[in-house]
Amino acid sequence: MTATIPKGFHPEPFSYHQELELDIDALSNAGDGIGRVDGWVVFVPFALPGDRVKARVWRNDRNYSSADLVEVLRPSPDRVEPVCRLFGTCGGCQYQHFSYGRQLFWKTRQVADLLRLQAGLELPVNPAIASPREYHYRSKITPHFDKPKEGGKPAIGFLKAGSRREVVDVPQCPIAMECINEVLPMARKSVYQAVARFKRGATILLRASEGGVITNNNAVACEKVGTLEFHFLAGDFFQNNPFILPLFTDYVARQASMDGEEFLVDAYCGSGLFALSLAEKFKKVLGVEVSETSADWARSNARSNGISHAEFLAADAGAIFAQVDFPAEKTAVVIDPPRKGCSMEFLTQLFAFGPGKVVYVSCNPATQIRDLAEFDKAGYAVTAVQPFDLFPQTKHLECVVTLKKKN
Repeated sequence: MTATIPKGFHPEPFSYHQELELDIDALSNAGDGIGRVDGWVVFVPFALPGDRVKARVWRNDRNYSSADLVEVLRPSPDRVEPVCRLFGTCGGCQYQHFSYGRQLFWKTRQVADLLRLQAGLELPVNPAIASPREYHYRSKITPHFDKPKEGGKPAIGFLKAGSRREVVDVPQCPIAMECINEVLPMARKSVYQAVARFKRGATILLRASEGGVITNNNAVACEKVGTLEFHFLAGDFFQNNPFILPLFTDYVARQASMDGEEFLVDAYCGSGLFALSLAEKFKKVLGVEVSETSADWARSNARSNGISHAEFLAADAGAIFAQVDFPAEKTAVVIDPPRKGCSMEFLTQLFAFGPGKVVYVSCNPATQIRDLAEFDKAGYAVTAVQPFDLFPQTKHLECVVTLKKKN
């Protein structure tokens, strides 16, 4: 049967659903395999470097095409058997079929490529630091479901790979902690029992906490990082791989303090993860938050952990550094912004304050590296680039970039 050609499909260089054979030699930041046909770039999800594949074209853009994987003709030596039977259907993971050592290699390479191509910086990138757990590491998952059909059970899980709307039913998730998977069947059953009350779709929460699993967004969760305990609302943001957090925070602490810095500003402090984890390295610590609620949790966490030289302010986004009176040259600033990176408003304030050092933590290296161009203009030099794999089996990673103000 001839496939219906979508409206707006551009038929060059390949026709709709044309099948190609190609060798995969790289990975994109989205986790797709990259190959070439007569020099033309083709992206193929779930294909790996070293594979020879058959792929079916569904889109031609200005300088590349997108194609679905039809068949692996010759597998890469780095292919492994996925742990999850839903891998390739569920969109939550991209790399379960990729040996873990090579996941780390490619994540490191992708950071170096972004630095070179996006920021024009030829910088050494340290090898990505592995997660102590390759599976069962996530301390929080948020399955969701669409508006139920009359009399039917909704699929409860995550978006289907390649789809913006269709939900895949996920009874168990092998990257979630074991305690979450133990509770997941009961959480799903509670949705089925109450299904008639739902007029639209919804998201459910499962957050591992000391002593159990929380399903209420407004309940208080507790997470241990090293010798510290952090309390926060279960629905609020907190890093979701507790097994790597001690390595992660220790590295940030060393980078922030290694040149004799005496003062620390944590500019997106949340409930105080970096401010309090790094506090022992500094004479005085100031955490700044736009959310008064988060600042309250940070103050509470400082008290409960016996940290008396850390202060937390709820500051307006337009005046983050207005109340910072530390000597800038002896101050390190840690920033961990949302995925969209730093706003120019924030960067302008940061550069006006002019700290001697900035440690930039990001879950999105693309926006982080975009921002490095602004740091370069403001007189900061990159001294270290360190990826951390907080999210094994997925395309995601955290990257820590250390910047020092030039003399």
